[in-house]
Amino acid sequence: MNVAVYPGSFDPITNGHLDIIERAAKVFDRVVLGVLANPRKTPLLPVATRIAVISAALGEARIPLDRVEVASFDGLTVDFCRERGGTAIVRGLRAISDFETEMQLAHNNRVLAHDIDTVFFMTSVANGYVSSSLVKEIAAFGGDVSEMVPEAARLALAGAQAHS
Repeated sequence: MNVAVYPGSFDPITNGHLDIIERAAKVFDRVVLGVLANPRKTPLLPVATRIAVISAALGEARIPLDRVEVASFDGLTVDFCRERGGTAIVRGLRAISDFETEMQLAHNNRVLAHDIDTVFFMTSVANGYVSSSLVKEIAAFGGDVSEMVPEAARLALAGAQAHS
């Protein structure tokens, strides 16, 4: 089975992420979304909420759930990839500025794990401007993010803003 891991904080998941997941699920037999539970960072949404939001968003987007798994991890992406039987790491690229950072990560991962490749998907033009950090900032100021994130993420952001 050809398994890929798509790691990220997904804080929150965006329509750009969903686009990458949908396309990766057409290329790989199975895609594992690795939700980073990094105790050294303070995400807006707790990991359990992010996993629930992602699961709801996958259902809303009609992405084949039998081909996509969602799990949290902390540590090296290549270690998580091996644990899940992955042979590839999926990453999305929005702009040239993403490429430099992603290339460095890909090279480091390749040094750590020669048997795991990184596969890049270009974000669709419609979602090229969307990032989780900008979505959080817009939502924090009461802006409408409904065109940038799935409904489950919009509701989670609204709930997080109400509690802060």
